[in-house]
Amino acid sequence: MFAETLEAVQSSPSKRTIYVRFVLATLAVMVLFKTFRFGRWSAWQVRELSDFDAFYLVARQIWHGQLDLVYRFETLVQLQQAFNGSTSFMPWTYPPQFDLLVAPFALLPAGIAYLLFITATLTAYLLTIRAIARNNFAHILVVLFPALAITVGCGQNGFLTGALIGIVCLNVERRQITAGLALGAMVIKPHLAIAAGLYMLATRRWTALATAAAVVLASSLVCTLVFGWQIWAAWLGAIRESAIFLDRGFYPLFRMVSTYAALSRAGVPPSIAFWAQAAAASLALSVIVLALWLGAARRMSPSFALGVVAMVSVMISPYAYDYDLPIIGIGLALMLPDLAQVANVRERSFVYGLILLAGAYGMLQSARLAAQFGNEADLDDKFTPSLGGFAMMALLAMLLRLLWRGLQPAPIVTQAAE
Repeated sequence: MFAETLEAVQSSPSKRTIYVRFVLATLAVMVLFKTFRFGRWSAWQVRELSDFDAFYLVARQIWHGQLDLVYRFETLVQLQQAFNGSTSFMPWTYPPQFDLLVAPFALLPAGIAYLLFITATLTAYLLTIRAIARNNFAHILVVLFPALAITVGCGQNGFLTGALIGIVCLNVERRQITAGLALGAMVIKPHLAIAAGLYMLATRRWTALATAAAVVLASSLVCTLVFGWQIWAAWLGAIRESAIFLDRGFYPLFRMVSTYAALSRAGVPPSIAFWAQAAAASLALSVIVLALWLGAARRMSPSFALGVVAMVSVMISPYAYDYDLPIIGIGLALMLPDLAQVANVRERSFVYGLILLAGAYGMLQSARLAAQFGNEADLDDKFTPSLGGFAMMALLAMLLRLLWRGLQPAPIVTQAAE
């Protein structure tokens, strides 16, 4: 079975070492290649706009004192076209706290800025997941490799958010202040912190919640002092515009892993797809409550419940991409020690396969579109389905199945009289 083949990766220390070295070496080569790409030091002219290009462009606007321009569609599209002549468009809806984070990028050449950012965040993520997974580290890397590769390829912040959620999970039991600091730092992508916030609230981790709130308030004050009050109005305006962009399909929905994206690309009207996303989000939050209830009844370990929290973090918002999937790796690492007890071989194969599919699909489709249509790929991606979204829907259903099984009473075993 597929699960047994993957799990054989960790059958001996020598095998684990070989697989870990191979994955890390492959990622290192990809980082080096992409450093040349983002630095535009390669022999060919790169015209498509990638995520780190958007980060670097925003950083330059900060030092020009024109940050508000990136939060308006009509000015941002002109800035992005002037940056590399691309006809693609990437809306900017990050909170001002993330603007502060990327601001130093403009002080460095683009390639060096990418190298430092992706190396630092990837290292932090790998160290975090290594601390959680331990002997299962090689297994996690193999299952998660497509998601790691796509995050390296586009220069996104999935390693940073994955590391932050991992730090929350590692410290929530004994070091609430540390967990709260990491949760507060998730203000850079607050929609991915909803599940962890609910967990803190349900388990009454008041110290962690207070610390997270303090981080958000303090960072908001700093942003106000640096950028002025008007930055918040600009950010809220960008969020309103982003809802229009999503409704009209301006985002690359085939790379999204949300219920909304999956159904929208399948031809479901946007309004119905939105309500389906709301239903999926409600179900995901209910799964967290169910996992906590089973943990309180000693039918599930605390680590398994935390793994569920990390898993469903990417299933709540319609704005979830394949490069957000490193958080899934945190969840799998937490669940893996108990997974063999709660899931049979076929179910484990299903879980691993869905994670691999969600991570690999967007990467393969992006490569296909670029090779087939070049700079006109944006025209064709409007018709490309979002299989990653269906994979996450199926994974949510599998989590519900496993937890529902935990609710069932244990079978009564009777002994025949001697």
